[in-house]
Amino acid sequence: MTVRVGILGATGYTALELLKILVRHPEVEVTALTTRQEDRPHVSSIHPQFHKQLDLHLENWGPKELADRCDCVFGCLPHAASASVIPEMLDAGMKVVDLSADYRLNDPEVYAKWYGADHPDAERMKTTVYGLPELFREGIAEAQLVANPGCYPTGVSLALAPLLKAGIIKPEGIIADCKSGVSGAGRTPKMATLYPECNESFAAYGVGTHRHMPEIEQNLTVYSGKSASVIFTPHLVPMDRGILSTCYALPDTEASEKELLNCLNEKYADEPFVRVRTDLPATKHVSGTNFCDITVRRVKDRVLTISCIDNLVKGASGAAVQNFNLMYGFAETTALL
Repeated sequence: MTVRVGILGATGYTALELLKILVRHPEVEVTALTTRQEDRPHVSSIHPQFHKQLDLHLENWGPKELADRCDCVFGCLPHAASASVIPEMLDAGMKVVDLSADYRLNDPEVYAKWYGADHPDAERMKTTVYGLPELFREGIAEAQLVANPGCYPTGVSLALAPLLKAGIIKPEGIIADCKSGVSGAGRTPKMATLYPECNESFAAYGVGTHRHMPEIEQNLTVYSGKSASVIFTPHLVPMDRGILSTCYALPDTEASEKELLNCLNEKYADEPFVRVRTDLPATKHVSGTNFCDITVRRVKDRVLTISCIDNLVKGASGAAVQNFNLMYGFAETTALL
């Protein structure tokens, strides 16, 4: 079975990572790449890695033209822009894995508060399947639309959710302290990510206002059944890729460090992309992979978790292909291991 695949908004880093994975996927033919540019650039002029490997031009295709060429599309468009076109893609019969933030939250009012505008497809967002298989696998296989998780919520949620569900940590007073490489800010030039600005520097940003905070709280609340409250602070680190998340939680039991590790091991024993570690993981250990490495420690009166992911793979494009594999009945690890 060959699935014809397109990418909406194919000029950015997540699209580049998607293409790297999809060109080696044995069940995929990449048949369409879109852009709002009018000059039909060849993919190799945008992503030179594909010179003599992929012969496609980026086109400003509409839903009908895409439906003639694709069975499934990956959405790499900005928030709001994504939700303005995805309904037409679904109506045309295509499956969609959306990498934007548009369908991750299930409450339109929360979306409006954090994104500053009403959602253009509010009813659908309430029922969209959230694509973090390790916690929310149910429903992905049958879904026509899957909301791919944010990068920070992936690392934080995978580390904390099992401990919260087991009643080992309290749902309130959680602190998520996270560091990300510069590619997490996207490919569009910004003052803060220019080389002279971010090199040899280390800075917090989005303190108390980052849009991944409600997504993290939603994930932990839905998975555990307990209303979670999280203070999330992201930092920009002068490296290309990777996220390290150090999370602090108040214990709700006297569980030992060994019991904390056992809780994570029991949850993720059969998960191909989560590795529970006894040593301290580092971003270099997961760079270019779809793995999430996690460990946990008991430090004084806190439970401390550390997780690492590649923000462009497990935090975006690798997770998207993992969801795609589930949607089409392929082995979950296809093209990812």
